[in-house]
Amino acid sequence: MIQRTCEVMNEHKVSDPAKVRAHGVIDLETMQKFLNFHYSVTLDLYGSEISSNAANYYTTGLKGRFEEGKLTDDHKLAGIDYPVQEVAGDQIVTKAVPALTALNARLRDDFIKEIQAGLDRWNRIPDRLGIPYRFTLPHLGFHRRIGNFAGHHITPAGQVVTESAWNSEKQNWLPSREDHAYVESLMGRVVERGKFANWIAPPVRGIKGMPIDFEYVRFN
Repeated sequence: MIQRTCEVMNEHKVSDPAKVRAHGVIDLETMQKFLNFHYSVTLDLYGSEISSNAANYYTTGLKGRFEEGKLTDDHKLAGIDYPVQEVAGDQIVTKAVPALTALNARLRDDFIKEIQAGLDRWNRIPDRLGIPYRFTLPHLGFHRRIGNFAGHHITPAGQVVTESAWNSEKQNWLPSREDHAYVESLMGRVVERGKFANWIAPPVRGIKGMPIDFEYVRFN
């Protein structure tokens, strides 16, 4: 999607999202909003940053840290702290908590590093095509429903704001009903061999070295 959109932006010399959409592709700003949504709700799947259940599962051998076998500590986590962020007033602060109870936070932080690496690969595409847009991960407190940030309104930049300020800007941060409708409008059926939907670029190479127009799937 990124490749195709950047190609269209260069071909037609457009960058305004509405003008980009006029050519039947998904503008980069809308992709960023969907990224913000899926990233933030996925972070909630890791549970609360501080969790006695996580500590109990770890000590009984039912839970581990990312690549536990490669870590060089004693794996007991006794007397070890881990930094965790939380909201204090209108600021986000970092405090040290027992590492044993902060396992969810650590696993989430390792996940964030992996996602950032993937996003860096995404950003090579507009960079290579001379498009000055770059995707970014929102602050880990953005749009959270579970854990230390639940009940707070955090901007993608990591600022604590009021509910009214959040509501006035959320359409710029999360996909709107109109964004969903536009994306759905592009979801047409394309089954002709070697043809692709207008909003995605053809792959660089076929599966297992086969040509792009190889008959991978038969519909008879």
